[in-house]
Amino acid sequence: MFTGLLCLILLFSMLNIGTLNVQAADDLDVAVQCTFVVPPEFVPGQEKGLFVNVNSPMESSTIKYSYYDNGQDKVLTNRERKELQESGTTIIEDASASLTKEIYQSQMAAAYEQEYGENVNFNVGSFTNIKVDGYPGYKIEASYQATEEEVIHQTVYIVLSKYRVFTISYQRAEDDDCEELFDISSESIHVR
Repeated sequence: MFTGLLCLILLFSMLNIGTLNVQAADDLDVAVQCTFVVPPEFVPGQEKGLFVNVNSPMESSTIKYSYYDNGQDKVLTNRERKELQESGTTIIEDASASLTKEIYQSQMAAAYEQEYGENVNFNVGSFTNIKVDGYPGYKIEASYQATEEEVIHQTVYIVLSKYRVFTISYQRAEDDDCEELFDISSESIHVR
Protein backbone atom coordinates (compact mmCIF):
# COMPACT_ATOMS: atom_id res chain seq x y z
CA MET A 1 0.00 0.00 0.00
CA PHE A 2 2.67 2.49 1.02
CA THR A 3 5.36 1.76 -1.57
CA GLY A 4 3.89 2.94 -4.87
CA LEU A 5 2.26 5.95 -3.35
CA LEU A 6 5.43 6.77 -1.46
CA CYS A 7 7.48 7.23 -4.61
CA LEU A 8 4.83 9.36 -6.27
CA ILE A 9 4.41 11.45 -3.16
CA LEU A 10 8.17 11.73 -2.83
CA LEU A 11 8.66 12.99 -6.35
CA PHE A 12 5.64 15.25 -6.45
CA SER A 13 6.30 16.70 -3.00
CA MET A 14 10.04 17.07 -3.39
CA LEU A 15 9.94 18.68 -6.81
CA ASN A 16 6.66 20.56 -6.35
CA ILE A 17 5.30 18.94 -9.49
CA GLY A 18 1.67 18.81 -10.49
CA THR A 19 0.66 21.27 -13.10
CA LEU A 20 4.17 22.62 -12.98
CA ASN A 21 6.76 22.21 -15.70
CA VAL A 22 10.18 21.85 -14.08
CA GLN A 23 13.12 23.45 -15.87
CA ALA A 24 16.46 21.68 -16.25
CA ALA A 25 19.24 22.68 -13.89
CA ASP A 26 21.97 24.04 -16.14
CA ASP A 27 24.87 23.16 -13.87
CA LEU A 28 24.18 19.38 -13.81
CA ASP A 29 25.46 16.80 -16.28
CA VAL A 30 23.07 14.90 -18.55
CA ALA A 31 22.27 11.30 -17.55
CA VAL A 32 20.11 8.90 -19.51
CA GLN A 33 19.79 5.99 -17.12
CA CYS A 34 20.25 4.67 -13.62
CA THR A 35 20.94 0.98 -13.01
CA PHE A 36 21.21 -1.20 -9.92
CA VAL A 37 21.04 -4.88 -9.02
CA VAL A 38 17.74 -6.17 -7.67
CA PRO A 39 18.44 -9.07 -5.26
CA PRO A 40 16.99 -12.45 -6.37
CA GLU A 41 14.80 -12.41 -3.24
CA PHE A 42 12.76 -9.64 -4.88
CA VAL A 43 10.39 -10.08 -7.81
CA PRO A 44 8.48 -7.54 -9.94
CA GLY A 45 5.36 -6.20 -8.25
CA GLN A 46 2.10 -5.10 -9.84
CA GLU A 47 3.27 -1.58 -10.59
CA LYS A 48 6.14 -0.48 -12.79
CA GLY A 49 9.45 -0.22 -10.94
CA LEU A 50 8.19 -2.00 -7.80
CA PHE A 51 9.93 -5.14 -6.53
CA VAL A 52 8.45 -7.11 -3.62
CA ASN A 53 9.99 -9.75 -1.41
CA VAL A 54 9.31 -13.29 -2.68
CA ASN A 55 7.95 -14.13 0.77
CA SER A 56 5.32 -11.40 0.66
CA PRO A 57 3.08 -10.86 2.63
CA MET A 58 5.15 -12.50 5.42
CA GLU A 59 8.05 -10.21 4.45
CA SER A 60 6.79 -6.77 3.46
CA SER A 61 10.09 -5.34 2.23
CA THR A 62 10.09 -3.59 -1.14
CA ILE A 63 12.37 -1.82 -3.58
CA LYS A 64 10.91 0.95 -5.74
CA TYR A 65 12.65 2.57 -8.69
CA SER A 66 11.29 5.63 -10.41
CA TYR A 67 12.55 8.58 -12.34
CA TYR A 68 11.23 11.94 -13.28
CA ASP A 69 12.04 13.32 -16.72
CA ASN A 70 11.41 17.06 -16.88
CA GLY A 71 11.27 16.98 -20.70
CA GLN A 72 13.52 20.00 -21.06
CA ASP A 73 15.91 18.12 -23.36
CA LYS A 74 13.17 17.93 -25.97
CA VAL A 75 12.85 20.72 -28.49
CA LEU A 76 9.34 22.17 -28.60
CA THR A 77 7.79 23.48 -31.76
CA ASN A 78 6.39 27.01 -31.69
CA ARG A 79 2.90 25.54 -31.58
CA GLU A 80 3.75 23.31 -28.58
CA ARG A 81 5.38 26.24 -26.78
CA LYS A 82 2.28 28.39 -27.39
CA GLU A 83 -0.02 25.60 -26.17
CA LEU A 84 2.02 25.34 -22.98
CA GLN A 85 1.74 29.07 -22.36
CA GLU A 86 -2.00 29.08 -23.11
CA SER A 87 -2.63 26.10 -20.82
CA GLY A 88 -1.51 28.19 -17.86
CA THR A 89 1.29 25.79 -16.98
CA THR A 90 3.67 27.48 -14.60
CA ILE A 91 7.35 27.10 -15.33
CA ILE A 92 9.55 26.91 -12.25
CA GLU A 93 13.18 26.15 -11.61
CA ASP A 94 13.93 22.64 -10.34
CA ALA A 95 14.75 23.03 -6.65
CA SER A 96 15.76 19.40 -6.07
CA ALA A 97 19.45 20.40 -5.92
CA SER A 98 18.70 22.52 -2.84
CA LEU A 99 16.66 19.92 -0.96
CA THR A 100 17.37 19.92 2.78
CA LYS A 101 16.63 17.54 5.62
CA GLU A 102 14.10 20.00 7.02
CA ILE A 103 12.25 20.42 3.71
CA TYR A 104 12.17 16.66 3.12
CA GLN A 105 11.05 15.98 6.71
CA SER A 106 8.26 18.55 6.50
CA GLN A 107 6.94 17.54 3.09
CA MET A 108 7.07 13.80 3.67
CA ALA A 109 5.50 14.08 7.14
CA ALA A 110 2.63 16.05 5.62
CA ALA A 111 2.25 13.54 2.77
CA TYR A 112 2.13 10.57 5.18
CA GLU A 113 -0.30 12.36 7.45
CA GLN A 114 -2.58 12.91 4.48
CA GLU A 115 -2.18 9.29 3.32
CA TYR A 116 -2.81 7.69 6.72
CA GLY A 117 -5.15 10.33 8.15
CA GLU A 118 -2.96 10.57 11.24
CA ASN A 119 0.47 11.67 12.37
CA VAL A 120 2.76 8.67 11.74
CA ASN A 121 5.77 10.38 13.34
CA PHE A 122 7.76 10.41 10.11
CA ASN A 123 11.34 11.04 11.13
CA VAL A 124 14.44 11.59 9.00
CA GLY A 125 17.31 9.94 10.88
CA SER A 126 20.00 10.96 8.42
CA PHE A 127 20.22 13.10 5.32
CA THR A 128 23.51 12.81 3.44
CA ASN A 129 24.74 14.49 0.27
CA ILE A 130 26.18 11.82 -2.02
CA LYS A 131 27.74 11.45 -5.45
CA VAL A 132 26.99 8.50 -7.72
CA ASP A 133 29.31 8.28 -10.71
CA GLY A 134 29.87 12.03 -10.44
CA TYR A 135 26.16 12.92 -10.18
CA PRO A 136 25.01 14.67 -6.99
CA GLY A 137 22.20 13.37 -4.87
CA TYR A 138 21.00 12.37 -1.44
CA LYS A 139 20.84 9.32 0.77
CA ILE A 140 17.95 9.69 3.18
CA GLU A 141 17.21 7.30 6.03
CA ALA A 142 13.82 7.68 7.67
CA SER A 143 11.17 5.79 9.60
CA TYR A 144 7.52 6.08 10.51
CA GLN A 145 4.80 4.12 12.27
CA ALA A 146 1.06 4.19 11.75
CA THR A 147 -1.27 3.15 14.57
CA GLU A 148 -1.26 -0.61 15.15
CA GLU A 149 1.43 -1.19 12.51
CA GLU A 150 5.12 -2.00 12.73
CA VAL A 151 7.79 0.65 12.39
CA ILE A 152 8.69 1.11 8.73
CA HIS A 153 12.31 1.89 7.85
CA GLN A 154 13.24 3.37 4.51
CA THR A 155 16.41 4.35 2.75
CA VAL A 156 15.96 6.57 -0.28
CA TYR A 157 18.62 7.39 -2.86
CA ILE A 158 17.89 10.41 -5.03
CA VAL A 159 20.33 11.09 -7.88
CA LEU A 160 20.13 14.33 -9.84
CA SER A 161 21.02 15.02 -13.44
CA LYS A 162 20.24 17.82 -15.86
CA TYR A 163 16.98 16.40 -17.21
CA ARG A 164 16.21 13.46 -14.92
CA VAL A 165 15.90 12.71 -11.22
CA PHE A 166 16.33 9.03 -10.30
CA THR A 167 14.90 7.63 -7.07
CA ILE A 168 15.49 4.22 -5.52
CA SER A 169 13.60 3.49 -2.30
CA TYR A 170 14.35 0.54 -0.06
CA GLN A 171 11.62 -0.04 2.50
CA ARG A 172 11.15 -2.66 5.16
CA ALA A 173 9.13 -3.35 8.27
CA GLU A 174 10.90 -3.56 11.61
CA ASP A 175 11.00 -7.38 11.60
CA ASP A 176 12.03 -7.82 7.93
CA ASP A 177 15.56 -9.17 7.65
CA CYS A 178 16.85 -7.70 4.40
CA GLU A 179 19.25 -4.90 5.36
CA GLU A 180 22.26 -6.77 3.94
CA LEU A 181 20.44 -7.31 0.63
CA PHE A 182 19.57 -3.61 0.49
CA ASP A 183 23.19 -2.67 1.19
CA ILE A 184 24.46 -4.90 -1.62
CA SER A 185 21.84 -3.51 -4.02
CA SER A 186 22.56 0.12 -3.12
CA GLU A 187 26.29 -0.39 -3.69
CA SER A 188 25.47 -1.37 -7.29
CA ILE A 189 23.72 1.92 -8.18
CA HIS A 190 25.23 3.51 -11.29
CA VAL A 191 24.20 6.50 -13.37
CA ARG A 192 25.30 7.28 -16.91
